[in-house]
Amino acid sequence: FAKSFPVLSSGFEIETELSVHALDLRIPAAEVPLPYAPRPEGSTSKLRTYRDGARILWLIMKLYRSLNPLRFYGSVGLLLAICSGLLGLPLLVTWLETGLVPRLPTAVLCMGLMQIAVLCGFLGIVLNSISKARREARRMRFLDIASVGGQRDT
Repeated sequence: FAKSFPVLSSGFEIETELSVHALDLRIPAAEVPLPYAPRPEGSTSKLRTYRDGARILWLIMKLYRSLNPLRFYGSVGLLLAICSGLLGLPLLVTWLETGLVPRLPTAVLCMGLMQIAVLCGFLGIVLNSISKARREARRMRFLDIASVGGQRDT
């Protein structure tokens, strides 16, 4: 596992990255109970709750984007398409009633948002194919690495 893990983070984010890497490669994991004791007298914690929590959340978003690009970019595209539709619906109703588009800048904005939404959808499809191929290659590489006992993992 350690040979297949590309360390890209530092600090508390490594724990999250290790967990996601193990899940992505479908490696069995287990919890090991450890004794809990109070902090020794005079020592201080390096944990900064909000800063470290924000860094971990940012890493989770980056990992989600890279491991599930179709869901990520598809969601962004869907959100943009909904915004475009909500902004453009009154314009469409006015155009159908009068044959005029009174707010041209809003119409241009709606068209731009819809184009970006479609591009996000296609980007998600392309990146999803690339991500799937890379995931399969990483899994095969992981299975090719000999374990500590000299046997190959299965």
